[in-house]
Amino acid sequence: MVVSVGGSVLFTGSGDAEYHHALASLLHRMARRFALVVTTGGGRTAREYIATGRSLGLTEVELDELGIDVTRLHARLLAARIGPPAPPVPPTSLAAAVDLAHHRRLLVLGGTEPGHTTDAVAALLAVRLRAARVVNATRVPGLYDRDPRHDPAARRFDRLSWPEFREIVRRSTDGRAGQEFVFDRPGADALARAGIPLWIVAGRDLTNLGVAIAGGRAVGTLIGGARATDKSSGRSARP
Repeated sequence: MVVSVGGSVLFTGSGDAEYHHALASLLHRMARRFALVVTTGGGRTAREYIATGRSLGLTEVELDELGIDVTRLHARLLAARIGPPAPPVPPTSLAAAVDLAHHRRLLVLGGTEPGHTTDAVAALLAVRLRAARVVNATRVPGLYDRDPRHDPAARRFDRLSWPEFREIVRRSTDGRAGQEFVFDRPGADALARAGIPLWIVAGRDLTNLGVAIAGGRAVGTLIGGARATDKSSGRSARP
């Protein structure tokens, strides 16, 4: 299983240490049942560095590299809290991560190279490792037709086909460093081609996150494996 944990989930400014402690415990427990690879995003910290770098005239590649450094710090913090079997120093390339994943039950890493977000890293690793599913842990419990943080009438998609999801992704991102989006284009394209399902769930609901990792009936949005779009504000998705 591959889990992509957003940086905005890891650091919210409230209860972050407690969350890391509980997340590490969940991942350690899950790794007894499944081989896990976890990627960590950069979140607000990365965006602040990128915004400052952009104002200083840095190139998009340099801005990506700043963001990658932040994601690696997040990975190192989580890996250190988990302890064995997670390597204390996360790998920095896809090739190294694939190699380690064949020998470790649990692996945590951040970004790898400019142009690839940690969502893309998670997707590419899932394809290389023939993962059963990818779980994207975000700030909200699934994908909505509007931002639920600002619109209480927003409705959650229980299921989406890959063409529907890829169109949403295409409209929401243009590839610049530091953007906020539900999932990036290369990651969505890679998972769609491989036919690997993607769950989008609330990252701070650890009980539900565990259900999604285990392949159960999680509350969130399931991409792939469904015939048509099913919009709902309350029902849980069925894999």
